Amino acid sequence: MKTVNHWIDGKAVEGASGTYGPVTDPATGARTTRVAFASVEEVDAAVAAAKAAYATWGTSSLATRTAILFRYRALLDAHRAELAELITAEHGKVHADALGEVARGLEIVELACGITTQLKGELSTQVSGGVDVAAIRQPLGVVAGITPFNFPAMVPMWMFPLAIACGNTFVLKPSEKDPSPAILLAQLAAEAGLPEGVLNVVNGDKVAVDRLLTHPDVAAVSFVGSTPIARHIHRVATEHGKRVQALGGAKNHMLVLPDADLDAAADAAVSAAYGSAGERCMAVSAVVAVGSAGDDLVAKIRERAEKIKIGPGDDPSSEMGPLITAAHRDKVASYVHGAAAQGAEVVLDGTGFTVEGYEEGHWIGLSLLDKVPVDADAYRDEIFGPVLCVLRAESYEEGLALINSSPWGNGTAVFTRDGGAARRFQLEVEAGMVGINVPIPVPVGYHSFGGWKDSLFGDHHIYGNDGVHFYTRGKVVTTRWPDPADSGVDLGFPSHR
Repeated sequence: MKTVNHWIDGKAVEGASGTYGPVTDPATGARTTRVAFASVEEVDAAVAAAKAAYATWGTSSLATRTAILFRYRALLDAHRAELAELITAEHGKVHADALGEVARGLEIVELACGITTQLKGELSTQVSGGVDVAAIRQPLGVVAGITPFNFPAMVPMWMFPLAIACGNTFVLKPSEKDPSPAILLAQLAAEAGLPEGVLNVVNGDKVAVDRLLTHPDVAAVSFVGSTPIARHIHRVATEHGKRVQALGGAKNHMLVLPDADLDAAADAAVSAAYGSAGERCMAVSAVVAVGSAGDDLVAKIRERAEKIKIGPGDDPSSEMGPLITAAHRDKVASYVHGAAAQGAEVVLDGTGFTVEGYEEGHWIGLSLLDKVPVDADAYRDEIFGPVLCVLRAESYEEGLALINSSPWGNGTAVFTRDGGAARRFQLEVEAGMVGINVPIPVPVGYHSFGGWKDSLFGDHHIYGNDGVHFYTRGKVVTTRWPDPADSGVDLGFPSHR
């Protein structure tokens, strides 16, 4: 059986704790890999390697850093297929979706390649007689990233390329459910010439996480995951004096107004709700149909959902793969099983789905729930699976109020032909990312990603300008140099007087 170990100080390091976790192929349910869980001592070794590397990396030139990142970008591009295959094997998402994940991660690597413009300071000359003031940004030191299972390559690439481009060194703790992509990312970085200790990967569970949150040499922590864990990460790390960006969960709403193109809205709802088996924090999990839009929209969504091909991620004909674990599959199914008793209309029930020849896989079909009450579990909780809830509202105002009453505020969308309504929505909705006739408004790399309310703990969104600011701290320098004439030295032409 394959073993995934750690990457510390520029090389693979075998796990020494004696504790391992299972990694399964979601399509078959078979255990294919074991992953070493780091002890406190192993986390300390990774942080020590990062701290030692920071002594030189933190003062390295921008030219040195960006040259390595350009080589890294080329290697990632050459290994897209290999990364995607690892993602499919351990996460289960279809190959095309895995390739898309790698592409979105590469956007941030490309942003890091251009870090020279992002790190330019400011200068004000002659603020007083002979006095200049400059504002500069400097790295923090050792920073850590704790990343989720649903995007095992993309989310790490949202963090460490910018962090190291800014001059920091990095310790990554990826999800123990699909750890192999993170190790390949580190190996390729070393091949690109990244010095030993600048990027380290420790696999593990709560032991590793808790040590990173409390380690005195870790200056900042980035996290993406569920809201309860994000809240815990933020509380513990800030109590230990660290800077924190902790991105939590979501219940993303799509408001469909009566004037919308319902075919386009239905296409968008199916793609956004069921893509990547619903295992993404930007999935649309709640559609709010306004007025007369409801019945026709539900019928169109059902018609499209019933045609989705579910199968192994390495089958080119598959459009959706399995869920990450059997336990998660069962939890997702429980929301559908209990929906009718809580007042919802079950339009599609995918809980009995399986794939011939892969009966032990973590399969679940597409579920569609209509007229879902706001107090139903399927609406109140983040399901993180292929379950779409449809709620009804009589007006734009009612739909907006419903969305804004959610404790989450990650992403949202409106579908309409009315520019005035769209403009109102983008200003009035309480969410960090808004799509107008765009169902999954994930920003491009040079804009920042992040939500509001219980979807974000901390002051900074991830990547973009916020990411650069998170991984650096400002310093203002006020300078006065004596004029040569003040010392009696005259460098001008000899006087003829």
